[in-house]
Amino acid sequence: MPKLNLPGPNAKEIITRDKRVISPSYPRGYPFVMDHGRGTEVWDVDGNRFLDFSAGIAVASTGHSHPQVVRAIQQQAEKFIHISSDYYHLKWVELAEKLVEIAPFEDAMTFMANSGAEAVESALKLARHHTGRSQFIAFFDSFHGRTMGAITMTASKTTYRRRFSPLMGGVFHVPYPNPYRPILLGEDGEGYGETVVRYIEEQILGRLVSPDEVAGILIEPIQGEGGYILPPPDFFPALRKLCDQYGILLITDEVQSGMGRTGKWWATENFGVEPDILCSAKGIASGIPLGAIIARKNVMSWPKGSHGNTYGGNPIACAAALATIDLIENGYLENANRVGEYTKQKLVDIQTRHPSVGEVRGLGLMLGVEFVKDRQTKARAAELRDRIVDLAFERGLISLGCGMNTIRISPPLNVNRAEIDEGLEIFEEAIRLGEEEFLLQPA
Repeated sequence: MPKLNLPGPNAKEIITRDKRVISPSYPRGYPFVMDHGRGTEVWDVDGNRFLDFSAGIAVASTGHSHPQVVRAIQQQAEKFIHISSDYYHLKWVELAEKLVEIAPFEDAMTFMANSGAEAVESALKLARHHTGRSQFIAFFDSFHGRTMGAITMTASKTTYRRRFSPLMGGVFHVPYPNPYRPILLGEDGEGYGETVVRYIEEQILGRLVSPDEVAGILIEPIQGEGGYILPPPDFFPALRKLCDQYGILLITDEVQSGMGRTGKWWATENFGVEPDILCSAKGIASGIPLGAIIARKNVMSWPKGSHGNTYGGNPIACAAALATIDLIENGYLENANRVGEYTKQKLVDIQTRHPSVGEVRGLGLMLGVEFVKDRQTKARAAELRDRIVDLAFERGLISLGCGMNTIRISPPLNVNRAEIDEGLEIFEEAIRLGEEEFLLQPA
């Protein structure tokens, strides 16, 4: 397939202007300057067409500019754009009612925020307030946001923390149960998920912090930025049992994995476990900034004035979220299951032809492809992964890396098979070219 001439002249001009006035801290991957999008297709300012297999980091859940979402935004904007959280409005209540309806546990309440990081911060505050405890357990390779509490919980790259210390105190990190790369030794008859939970109990709660000081365990049901890591099936039941034993709140960060991305409303539902507090954002409103926490009613016990914000429950964001949830509920949830399984099988087929593909993993349309130098040693092929992302972009496919050597496949939830076929044809061509450059022999 032909290589596009990228960046084009219009993109170059905008990128030059950007560099003069925009913070250099943003981690831009490659020179894509978007002009418009429809569904899974996007176009840059020079008229080049791409398939978007990142969906704005799993944000454009209903595709780009879905007419139903656009109409909901327009209708609300014509009425009023903002009213602060000191007052009430109908869309806010309707959205809260809908989130309670699709919550993964009974008797829930919600708190609206502006982003995933703010949802995490809200969850941490709520956990401390409700339990009267101050300490937390989080996981290596996790990503929870870039605000001070969220970045303390994050443990995936030193870049996120460098020169920002001191961070929030009272946080202990433990290994995430990665079945492809286990680092702990288990006992006879013990699954790897159970091994990790036993490590938490024996080494953290047994040596470093008393269980009655731990407010919560914060975890991504499927790690996002850490590499789209899917835990083994025995892990969450064992973790829930541990939390119940010591009165610790189980807090799930579903910012990337929620809102139907895995083929269920929430990724934890794939493991048969209910959290106490759930954090949502990204795909909740198809791109309008919105975050939320959903908590058990008995947990959301903080009094008036103890937490709040100005923009949480913004009417336009709520309108977009209601339209988004309606679309997911009436077709896109099933599509994520059906097309997700189709996509995963296509990726497994690609794996059989390319030695650099070490593992294909994930659920629904939250799929990860990990690249290695050698399947036996599992040596990480980080440079090859980066090159494949660039080669795919040059041929009209937008993708994003995650972890050290994984590419995520997370298109909009309304992607169809024809778009998957087209995108994966580009993806496999990029893998082939990358392997040739890095002198890897075909399988």
